[in-house]
Amino acid sequence: MTAKRIVVVSAGLSTPSSTRQLADRLAADAVDILRERGVEVEVQTFELRDLAHDITNHLLMGFAPPKLEEALDAVSTADGLIAVTPIFTTSYAGLFKSFIDVIDPQALTDLPVLIGATGGTPRHSLAIDYAIRPLFTYLHAIPVTTGVFAATGDWGGAGDGVRSLPDRVFRGAREFADLVERTDRADRVNDPFALDRPLGHLIGGLAGE
Repeated sequence: MTAKRIVVVSAGLSTPSSTRQLADRLAADAVDILRERGVEVEVQTFELRDLAHDITNHLLMGFAPPKLEEALDAVSTADGLIAVTPIFTTSYAGLFKSFIDVIDPQALTDLPVLIGATGGTPRHSLAIDYAIRPLFTYLHAIPVTTGVFAATGDWGGAGDGVRSLPDRVFRGAREFADLVERTDRADRVNDPFALDRPLGHLIGGLAGE
């Protein structure tokens, strides 16, 4: 059986980052669930702050440098995406949105997505449903029902008093694992008519050397 490919994208800006910590927890639970079911999993994790300059250059010039192109290729061939962003001014981080903007729009079609977000207060938790989920739905991805928000007080605490952060992480990871296990994007990966490079790369005049 071909291993399922999960890509993890963290848009945290600090080091260490609670955004990366949440992303790692979501990935760990999803991998554990899939492996318990006998499904092999490969995980690639990308810190968007390491790609910030490349993302900006791509937006301006239409060219993806090698490190960014690796991330874009990983997303386009993934069986599942875990996307986690801090919430700034009631919505996703600008760096997070800029990364989504340089992805080939077709690359996310039918892709299971587990959404995570972090913020200082639980009041920002609704951003998952009014800002982030519509973004992925518009791109024809399949965001799982449970989005996981972690406020500062959730770490090591009882969360929102209804369900602890570990419980919410596990629930989201389980829903995500269900979709990843069933998805088959091999036809997309092996499509003989697929572009060798992202469309933006071709428009930038760098179709080949």
